Amino acid sequence: MAVKIKLKRLGKIRSPHYRIVVADSRTRRDGRAIEEIGLYHPVQNPSRIEVNSERAQYWLSVGAQPTEPVMAILKLTGDWQKHKGLPAPAPLLVAEPKDKRAAFEAFTKGLEGDDAKGEAITPKAKKADKKADEAPAAESTESTEA
Repeated sequence: MAVKIKLKRLGKIRSPHYRIVVADSRTRRDGRAIEEIGLYHPVQNPSRIEVNSERAQYWLSVGAQPTEPVMAILKLTGDWQKHKGLPAPAPLLVAEPKDKRAAFEAFTKGLEGDDAKGEAITPKAKKADKKADEAPAAESTESTEA
């Protein structure tokens, strides 16, 4: 029996999240798994990756083959390098959550000095002005043709 380490998809249509599972290679993508060894949430910012390193090392040592997406995740966490005896990668950078309110206030503070009146930046052209501009242009093309 060939064993694979693969992603099991969960979640709604446009908000996927995955579990990293060890399963028989003949089972379907979201089918029965032998063991769940991690999580992967790509939609979160930054992506959430959690892998039980001890279990991943065990399954790799007994011959479980990771799929390409799982291998990329294992390389990010350093488990693949640990299995192969390669030097460890740089630690994952975790982005600090930004204070959206402070950023918004800083943005609006810069606008207050520029005579912001809450109006559109570019004035809307009236339909009558457009028709008046088109009429002289049409007359000039007719006079050159005659």
